Parts: sequence; structure tokens; C-alpha cells
Amino acid sequence: MTHVRPVVARYTSILRSAPVSLTLLAGLWILGAVTGSILRGPSRGLAHDVSLGVSSFSDGHVWVLWTSGLFASRLADYLLVTAAVLAVAVPVENLCGSRRFAIGAAVTQGVGAAAALAVAQLVSTFPNSWGIALHGHLIEDPLPWIIGTLLTATAAMSTLWRRRIRMVVLVFLITTTLFAGHLQDLTRLGAAVAGLVLGPLLFRGRPHVATLGGTIREQRTLVALVVAASVLGPALAAFSPHAIGPLSALRELFGQVPYTARELVDVCDDPALADECRKGHQALRLSGFGPLVANLLPAAVLLVGAEGLRRGRRAAWLLTVWGHLALIAAATASAVVRATETRSLVYGYHRHGSLYQELAPLSVLLAVLVVLLATHRLFQVRAPRGTYRRVWLGTAAVTAAALVVYVAAGSLLAGSFDRDPGPVTLLRDFPRRLVPPVYLQLFDPPILPATIPATVLFEWVGIVVWVVFAVLMFRSFTIPALGHSATDEQRVRALLRSPGGESLSWMITWPGNSYWFSDDGAHTVAYRVHSGIALTTGDPVGDPSTRADAVDAFASYCLRNGWTPCFYSVGEDLAVVARNHGWSCVQVAEETLLDLPELAFKGKKFQDVRTSLNRATKQGIEARWTTFSEAPLSVVSQIVEISEEWVSDKGLPEMGFTLGGLEELKDPEIRLLVALDTDGHMHGVTSWMPVFRDGRLVGLTLDFMRRHSDGFPPVMEFLIASAALSAREDGLEFLSLSGAPLASAADESGGDERGALDDLLNLLGQVLEPVYGFRSLLSFKAKFQPRHRPMYMVFPDSTALPRIGLAVGHAYLPNMSFEQGRQLMSRILQR
Repeated sequence: MTHVRPVVARYTSILRSAPVSLTLLAGLWILGAVTGSILRGPSRGLAHDVSLGVSSFSDGHVWVLWTSGLFASRLADYLLVTAAVLAVAVPVENLCGSRRFAIGAAVTQGVGAAAALAVAQLVSTFPNSWGIALHGHLIEDPLPWIIGTLLTATAAMSTLWRRRIRMVVLVFLITTTLFAGHLQDLTRLGAAVAGLVLGPLLFRGRPHVATLGGTIREQRTLVALVVAASVLGPALAAFSPHAIGPLSALRELFGQVPYTARELVDVCDDPALADECRKGHQALRLSGFGPLVANLLPAAVLLVGAEGLRRGRRAAWLLTVWGHLALIAAATASAVVRATETRSLVYGYHRHGSLYQELAPLSVLLAVLVVLLATHRLFQVRAPRGTYRRVWLGTAAVTAAALVVYVAAGSLLAGSFDRDPGPVTLLRDFPRRLVPPVYLQLFDPPILPATIPATVLFEWVGIVVWVVFAVLMFRSFTIPALGHSATDEQRVRALLRSPGGESLSWMITWPGNSYWFSDDGAHTVAYRVHSGIALTTGDPVGDPSTRADAVDAFASYCLRNGWTPCFYSVGEDLAVVARNHGWSCVQVAEETLLDLPELAFKGKKFQDVRTSLNRATKQGIEARWTTFSEAPLSVVSQIVEISEEWVSDKGLPEMGFTLGGLEELKDPEIRLLVALDTDGHMHGVTSWMPVFRDGRLVGLTLDFMRRHSDGFPPVMEFLIASAALSAREDGLEFLSLSGAPLASAADESGGDERGALDDLLNLLGQVLEPVYGFRSLLSFKAKFQPRHRPMYMVFPDSTALPRIGLAVGHAYLPNMSFEQGRQLMSRILQR
């Protein structure tokens, strides 16, 4: 009981802070009780005065724009609305404040209802069943003002939740509008759009206009969500008998058939019923559970493709693009047939169809295809060589087995068909079994099943092939990406432990790298190839005494493959080796290190650091070590939220290569240090890569740094200082604060040996500073009084510099789109 009381007290406080929501909910039930509308909705006479509809509004009842949101259609809807108010409206009012919430509810309800009536009037200007049906609707629905206030409140939410709520809600509402298409669906969508516009005005914030925003991971998820919604929409229409939307014609795929197979034989025996016989043949292919499953299988395959898109797979992108091209071809053929005949290739016979209903699905398919083509850069993750050969071979083997079974079993069941099939007829009919029945309506079937065993064989043999193909494709998306080898990764991690690597060497375990191993296995080099440049990640890892030999061997390996080697972000030792080889050398970053044995945050120069530690203690903020896999779900979700907010607020592409992101945190060897207050609220997070020497942990390297926009201001100073003190207690030798690209401690003073390329990189660092802040980061790290270690890029051929520039740019920004590039240049020019 003692644990329950605080929870009850907290929710009671939340309810007390939502007077508008509770007043509207109480008014809903009171009006329903007084008018007797709770069980079955308003009576016909009352509905004309309070319900939303073209007819009631045309009679001058302007108030129905708002009164329709104070009634529901039946008891189940009253209960649903009550749950929605408590689960959505009350928290939203707590977030917005009662005044903003009241304004949002009134505006979004009125605008949403008015927009729905305007669309209904517009649609009815040309012949179509949707407009006719909308004119006959009278609706009561409180959900528009609940949805409207939710979308309004997103303007006050963090970037991650703002984007996710908007995308999920809008995709769902657009899908229901296109497929279900009722007046309440239009009203809800109109209220949601009104909330999007109203939110920035109420909160006096600037609207966020990023087209996709966020990290690559989030962008892929949003595209996958769009594809999934376009796929699930037809299923929504198929199982909704009252759907009237512009795409609701898809439900005709699954209409019931007036004849059984045996009855159809009798119909077709009468020459006078030839047309009826053809209709029966077409309808029979769409009847029953088997054809229903078969017609849904292309959608299931595209859903598998959507999951692959979420994982960034190139094959999934190709699958969904070609799938949509096939559907577009079918929809186009349907439109052509409908324009010339009374039947439709794709949708069967419509009781009240039109060419408009054929073109609407085509427009949606084209829109999704445009989205896929516009975002192709996001989907570059490839499976290992041979993965899809196995997919096609597996599918071919199952197809061959299905063919043998179909011909053999069909011959044994010859008397179970409407005519004697024979092996040749079965062989000729088998390709049709692989095509969803809906696409076969213009072709006369050579045979039809007349018994249950024959029906099962006839309908399900093709389904098996589709299911196997879908399963194989799904498995291909779960296979580690190209360049990832479990064996190579184990060898790399073994070398990183003993003899060990440099402070930044753990970055070679990140995705995107390929690995070269010396003949004796004593060294490894992580690299990636672009524009003919083999760009390495840091120094070779292995025995330091033979590192020069490893550099020579790797350079020879590159030359054999037609690549130019370029060692990037390496230390002074390798730079000396490169100079001795006659290679060019240029500084590209500055690493900062803290030597722990003599570390003590004393004196005036550490004043800021000590202040952060003292303030954190007073505010109850604690630094806790964890890992991504061991952290509680609440901590993981806050890490994701903070990171997505940080990236999205920049409005620019997230950099990679030597700068880790969320994906790199999932390594169990990566330690996380998070700043949490007594309420479990996260103020900031840092990640630390291990540094080993001869199997012993000797240091930690800072990588991931994110702070909450409304959190403890000096949280980064607090976390770094806490990490340093903790590492010193554990007996570690040093703490690396990592490198700052295009930044150097010597930039301000210049140097005696600086060349033209150094000056160019210095200029580039100055230009990019307002956007990415690398030099500000280096200045921030100076608070800890570190020692500096320059990081170099070395390469054998200066004529390859243009290609090296392209390779480095692609490594840091591999998925930058044209629009993001335009925004980046705009930011630079503005500064």
C-alpha cells in the first residue's frame, strides 16, 4: 500500500492539472445522458441540430462544427473517448497548460470539421461514389479535438517525440482517409493538420521544416513506415465493408461469389449464360480463404521489404521499388481496360466504380515510388556475396518441388476438376498458380477444382512458393552486412586486446570497415574503399616493432588492387614512417589526453571542473557507469531521445567514420557514463572506448557526447571529470578525450613548417566551425588541461588529393543527400 499511495497521489495531481479535459469529458457524458444519446447516439432529429454533416451545415447550423465533438455515436465510442481523454488529452493539457489546451481544442475541432465539409463539397463536384456518400453523412466524434490538441502539443515536445508522434499519427490518418474515407476520418485529419499549424503559433516557436530529419536510422524508419502504410491500406479496405474512400475499391478483391465451382459448371453449360459464366470464373478466383491469402501475399512481401528498409538494406530498396513498379503496371493496365471495357483487370466488377477509382490507387503507388527514389542514398547496406544467390536458388528449388507436386497430385485427382486436366494441362496451368488470383481475371482458366482436395492443391501450391520467398528475403535482411565477418571481428578484437592498439584504435570495430591482415596475422588494418582510395581508420593494430613492415605490406596489397592507400587519423610514429617512405603528411585533427596518475582538479585552472562537480552534488545528479545492453529501458530510451534531438536540431547530416553514433553504443565493450538525477531524468551521456595493452585495460577514450537541451548546463564537464576520477581509482593510465577533426592547438599561432595543404585544411576548419563546432570542442576540452597529440593523414601520391578528398568526405557523410548538401552550403555561406 505504501508503494501505491505515491502513484495515486501523482496521478491525482495530473488530473487536477487538467480541468479543461475533465470538464469536456464530463460534459460529453452529461449531454449524452440528458439527450439519451449514450447507447445509440443522438436521435435523428437531434442529430440534424448537433451532428456534423453537409446537410446540417447547409441549413445554417454553424455550431455543428463544435457540437459534433461533444457527442459520440454509441456506448462503445463513449468508452473509447473516455480512455483517449485520460490517456492523451490529460497529459497534453499538463504539457500545454489549460489556456493553450482550450484554444487548441476549440480551433482544431472547428477547423478540422470545416475542412472535412470543404473536402466533401469539393469531391462531389465530379462524379464519384465517395462524394455522394460523404454528402449523406451525419457524424458525432470527439476524437478530432483530442488528436488536434495532441498535434498542437508536439510543438512543445522534444525533437524525437515530436517527429515520431507526427509521423505515426499523420500516416495513420492519411491511410484511413484514403481507404476508409468517412467524414469523421476527414475531420480527424483536418484537426491534426490544424494542430500542426497552430502549435508553433501557440508556443511562439519556429516550425521544424526538415523533410525527414534525424539520424539515418530514424530516416530509414520513417520511409519504412510510409511503405508499410501504403501496403496495409488495401488490407484495411479489404476488411472494412463500409469503406468508401478513394482507394476503397480494393475491397472488391475479396467480395463474395454467387456460385460454387459445381454450380458454375451448370451455368457454363448453358450457352445463353456465357457472360454469366465468365463473371463466375472471374469471381471464383477471388473467393475463399486461399485466394484471400494469395492476394495479400504481394503486400506481405512488401512488408518484408519495409523491414529491410528499416535496416538500410539495398536489396530491400530494390525489392520495394520493383514491387511498386509491378503494381503501377497492373494499375495502369486496369485503368486502360476500364476505359475501354466494363471490367477491371485489378479490382473486378465495381457496383458503383469509376475511372477515378482506378487512378487514385495509381497516384498513391507513384507517390510512394517517388519517396523511395528520392531517399535511395539511405539504403546502401549490402549483404555478403552469395546471399541472394541462395535466396533465388532456394526459391527456385521450392518452385520446382511445387511444380512436381502440382502435376503429380493433380493427375491423381483428375476427377476432382471440372474437366480432365492431364499432365500437360497441369504443367501449362502451374505458372498461373504463382500469380495472385486478382491478376488473372481476363484469362480463361483451363481447369477449375470441384472438390476440397483439388481446391487446396489449386489455391495453396503457389502460396507456399510466395511464403518461402518472403521468409528467405526476411532472413537475408538479418544476415550481417557486407564487410562484417564474425571471424575477422574476433581476430581484430583479439589484436586490440593483445598486443593492443592506440587510443583511437577501437574505432576499427565500427560498421563500414573491411579488414586486411598481414601474412603472419600479427597486424590488421581497417579500411574502406571509395573513389579508388583505400582510406584507413587509424594506425595498423599489432606489434609496434614491425609496424613499418605492415605499412609496406598493406600499401602493396592496395597497389595490387588498383587502390591508392591513405592512412587517416594516425599518430606521430606512423607519420615518421611515412615521411621516411617519401609520403606526404598533413595534420587533420588534434587529440587531447589526460594522464591519470598525477591528475588532481586543483587550482584556479580547474575552477570550472570543480564547480560542475559541486553543483551536480547539490542538485542530486549522479554519474553512473553502464552499457547499452545492460542499461534499463528508461535509460536507453532517453539516450535515443537525446541523440535524435541533438541531430535533428542541427538540421544537417550526422557525421560518421571517426565520430560514433547510436549504433556504435551497442558494442558490449563500450562503457556509458550517464548523468541521472533523483527522478531518473537523464541530463547527459558519454561513451568510452577501451584501450588495452598486452591484455590489460590501460585507458578509456571518449567518443559519444550528448546532453539534454533542458538539462544540467555543465553536464559534460561533470561527466568527463567523473570519468577521469573513476578511471584513476581503477588504476588506468590515461583518459583520451578523442580527436577534434580539422582542429589543432597550433591553428591560432601558426607553425614554421605549415604548407599550402595545411593552410587549406585550416581554412576548411574555419568555414565548418559554425556548423559542426570542432574547434569549439577542442577549446572546451582545454578546461581539463590535457596534453595534445596531433593526428595525421599520410598518403604516397599528392596527385590523388582530389580523390582522397572525395573519399574522406564520403566516409564522414556517406548518406548526405543533395538537399542536405544544399542546406550545409547555405549554413556555411550565411555564417
